[in-house]
Amino acid sequence: MAYGFSKELEAPFDEVVDEVTGRLKDEGFGVLTTIDVRDKLQEKLGVTMSDYIILGACHPPSAHKAILAEQDIGLMLPCNVIVYVRDGRTVVSIIRPTVAMQMIDNPDLHALAETIEGKLENVMASIG
Repeated sequence: MAYGFSKELEAPFDEVVDEVTGRLKDEGFGVLTTIDVRDKLQEKLGVTMSDYIILGACHPPSAHKAILAEQDIGLMLPCNVIVYVRDGRTVVSIIRPTVAMQMIDNPDLHALAETIEGKLENVMASIG
């Protein structure tokens, strides 16, 4: 996947969500939002699907720098981390901020995106 990076795990979904949340915290991120897509689609559409959660991860010092550099950057925040079940395995996927920032012509944001992506790569490397 060009716009993110992923890892498949044998661990149960809930354990992976907890681990990812903890590893994000270890790298200085907070989880601003937790969207349980499965529950929302069941509630709104009556459909059944596998576990699927979107975590909205924010690194506050970097978010502050990004907003100072480009006030409209909030349209691109926070960094999404998804955890879902596919074929009995739990998948974690994380957005690549460097790819997301390519559409914005601001070198300060590009450098910041590289830093954040490095932190997110550390998160991915530490899970499982």
